[in-house]
Amino acid sequence: MPRTSPKVALDALLTGNRRFVGGTQDHPNQDAARRAELAPGQEPFAVILGCSDSRLAAEIIFDQGLGDLFVVRTAGHVLGAEVLGSVEYATSVLGCRLVVVLGHDSCGAVAAARASVEDGTPAPGFVRDVVERVTPSVLAARAAGLTEDSDIIDTHIRHTADLLMERSRVLAAQVASGEVAVVGLGYQLADGNARLVTSHGLDTAEEL
Repeated sequence: MPRTSPKVALDALLTGNRRFVGGTQDHPNQDAARRAELAPGQEPFAVILGCSDSRLAAEIIFDQGLGDLFVVRTAGHVLGAEVLGSVEYATSVLGCRLVVVLGHDSCGAVAAARASVEDGTPAPGFVRDVVERVTPSVLAARAAGLTEDSDIIDTHIRHTADLLMERSRVLAAQVASGEVAVVGLGYQLADGNARLVTSHGLDTAEEL
């Protein structure tokens, strides 16, 4: 689905996710012919910035295949220069029309940040860097009076999407022009459903 619109890209992901939830996957673009077709180059239609959690494999939960998604994963979908550069490459060079922040329930990075805030529990080694990048989301949720895990995770998804827009002038300009949209999705581990949490540059009233 190269060079499509942001809305069509989102619809394709959500439709694929419904197939996954219902056990009616198409498993598209996963054969030898597709592999050969992609050898000269790629044109993914969406870039997924997701948590590294092993239960959050984007191509599986959205029922996509080779060459469909450009996937960037970090614990807690935290942002750094490498992540921002990867997202900008996906939209500016590869032509991705949709940027998805993909979070999920029972996120270990969010739980660790919450423990650090509430109990002063320190994180070891470089895990501390991940925790420190998630902590602003936990603090924002607390300031808003939110205490449920689901609300804190949604806050973190929104915060990551907002940071993408704030830190990347390239992405902000693409969204302002209507060329690209940024959305945040929350994935439920038990039932496999991905729901819309936030959006920049896309009219999502019907989905919401």
